[in-house]
Amino acid sequence: MEFQRPLVPGRFVARDNRFRATVEMAGSLVPVHVPNSGRMRELLVAGADVRLAPADGPGRRTALDLALVRGRAGWVSVDARLPPRLFAEWLRQGGGGALAGWLPVRAEVPVDSGRVDLLLGRGRELCWVETKSVTLVRGGVALFPDAPTERGRRHVQALAALAEAGRCAAVVFVVQRGDATRFSPNDETDPAFGAALRHAMQRGVTVVCCACDVSEQGVHIVGEIPVG
Repeated sequence: MEFQRPLVPGRFVARDNRFRATVEMAGSLVPVHVPNSGRMRELLVAGADVRLAPADGPGRRTALDLALVRGRAGWVSVDARLPPRLFAEWLRQGGGGALAGWLPVRAEVPVDSGRVDLLLGRGRELCWVETKSVTLVRGGVALFPDAPTERGRRHVQALAALAEAGRCAAVVFVVQRGDATRFSPNDETDPAFGAALRHAMQRGVTVVCCACDVSEQGVHIVGEIPVG
């Protein structure tokens, strides 16, 4: 996925609340939208080099979205809205890892009392898929979540119920940085999510983890890494 408009450079100053931060641009302090509810404490540090995406639309209070943060190993995409689009793009290009051969049918699909990101099709078969954005990597291991996520656990439980009913269901973790070699649920931060994910895998839910190439021009899935 290429960025639609050139990104704007800045320096991170502080996170004001869950979805808003202050950055310094050309000597001025500017409020920006943070499109990610995760903690990202290892990334959002004062003075960090950031890139901002111009954004507009009705009801917006800021003109810029926080798009990239430079970490120790390079750029990290922090936009948690991207994974469904990135994974759908990868499928259309012939990728998909364990889900290769499936193609997107529609997005934001009702499941139980909520929604999952994608419905895939393969002939007459259907597959329900939830994607998750991963920004935390320690020692080459991508970890999710970086904060307790009851919503994420509910998604996984809904997919497990689908798998138990004989339907195809999958969770796709998209690591929006380039320094991960494998994935693991972050049991230290949210043991309930880890337990739910392992239960779902035992019930037949497919789990895929994707690695990305991230640059100031765009974000692209480049392959699959092991889950363990």
